Amino acid sequence: MKKIATTVLLKKITVSTSKKTKMKQLKDISTQLKDLTCLYEITKNLASSTDLRECLSNAMKTIDVMKNMENGTVTIINPITGKLEIEVAHGISAEGRKRGKYQIGEGITGKVVASGESIIVPHIADEPMFLNKTRARGDLNTKARSFICVPIHGGKQVIGALSVDRVYLEGISKQADDDLRFLTILSSLIAQTTQRIQTVSREQEDLIEENLKLRRELSGKNTINDIQGNSSRMQEVYEMIHRVVDSNATVLLRGESGTGKTLVAKALHYNSKRSNKQFVVVNCSALPETLLESELFGHEKGAFTGATERKTGRFEQAEGGTLFLDEIGEISQAVQVKLLNVVQERTFQRLGSGKSIQCDVRLVAATNRDLEAAVRDNSFREDLYYRLNVFPVYMPALRERRTDILLLAEYFLKKYSDENKVKINRISTTAIDMLIQYHWPGNVRELQNCMERAVLICDGDTIKGIHLPPTLQTSDSTTSDKNPLSLSTAVENFEKDLIIEALKKTRGNQTKASKILDTSLRIINYKIHQYNIDPKKFKITP
Repeated sequence: MKKIATTVLLKKITVSTSKKTKMKQLKDISTQLKDLTCLYEITKNLASSTDLRECLSNAMKTIDVMKNMENGTVTIINPITGKLEIEVAHGISAEGRKRGKYQIGEGITGKVVASGESIIVPHIADEPMFLNKTRARGDLNTKARSFICVPIHGGKQVIGALSVDRVYLEGISKQADDDLRFLTILSSLIAQTTQRIQTVSREQEDLIEENLKLRRELSGKNTINDIQGNSSRMQEVYEMIHRVVDSNATVLLRGESGTGKTLVAKALHYNSKRSNKQFVVVNCSALPETLLESELFGHEKGAFTGATERKTGRFEQAEGGTLFLDEIGEISQAVQVKLLNVVQERTFQRLGSGKSIQCDVRLVAATNRDLEAAVRDNSFREDLYYRLNVFPVYMPALRERRTDILLLAEYFLKKYSDENKVKINRISTTAIDMLIQYHWPGNVRELQNCMERAVLICDGDTIKGIHLPPTLQTSDSTTSDKNPLSLSTAVENFEKDLIIEALKKTRGNQTKASKILDTSLRIINYKIHQYNIDPKKFKITP
């Protein structure tokens, strides 16, 4: 490239008797060659990089080395704040970069972005609009330092500015014009690279989001992990989970004990972008105040009696992942104060240490308490309540989602049948009625325990009413009437259940059903008509 460019440029030297003219032309050619070489190196770097900040930083370093352009700075408009902020700045400290923020129209850089026109300041010490916010130049009067700033165009809009410092030993007239032309070309390359990398980043984010969406759809429509339920109340829960799953917002799970709050916390973690990090659980009600504080934040060696070595707290263990604080309503006032600081600032201190530790943790809390009442009676801090209650999710009680009871019962039946290696095919009609009519004060956890017990004591292939706990067999759980069933009614229900069970096994064959029940076909026919049972509907029963 250099050889071709040199050949083209040398042809431009006209035959002249003036040695001075030839020297000037050769000097111009040398400058152009340096510019081409510099642009070639920068273009190679910009084209091969996918990290915007890294490639811009390398470009600013290149123009410093090859063009003596000091303090090369790329300033970009922050779309959120609307301010100009330094993206990269060669030779300027991190503190200086933080100070380098401008309003549109403020200072030289702000004026260039507002107008879309380049500006050359011959001597920055004499220019009142030059603010020197980064304080990178020291005493401005020590050198005849100039400042060149050109806009960076993104399509029809100005998205930022490129600026450099330059010291011209022989005056700035023509050399400044050449530098301005060079920086204008470079700003165009920066704009193209910025748009290319931003487009690639957006496409990658879209692919990640689409991948997560497909994974959720493949795992089952409107279901999340091991959470079971198709009722309208559970559909609302699924919708809330999907809305917040990829957010960093604190989630507060509300609901009675046994409604599945821990399962939802796991779903929020394992379906999020943090799923490859730790999911850490702390049961706040299981530990006394002194131990809970050490458990959450850790402690230094010698922090208290018995602290023989440093301990890492749960916040540190959950770094990058999710921390689930179960029974958050049970923590003491002292721990509430320290927890408030972590939730608000994402910093904490180990017991016995004055050093603040930053943490990147997704916080999920759960409680079965009425926190609003606890705030009113001053047992729970109001400021902590509002910090935790950013995104509340209410888990319905099982009695509020009765259409899910049979679904859950069959799910637990299969789970515990597989675990215990027994073959239990179904739940009898009587048992189903008992499950549906019971009020379930212990919610899904009580139903789970109930089905595990039934599987363990069942000797056949069907869960019957006698296999369910005594609490489900009370009059309140088997009938909604205030008066108990009469003996004749109870006998009729029992006979009807036995006949239905036999017809299910024989797929509606009454002759085979009579043999199973050790009675005659005539009696079976009589009972079928008496109890208004339709044998035909059992013919397709597997």
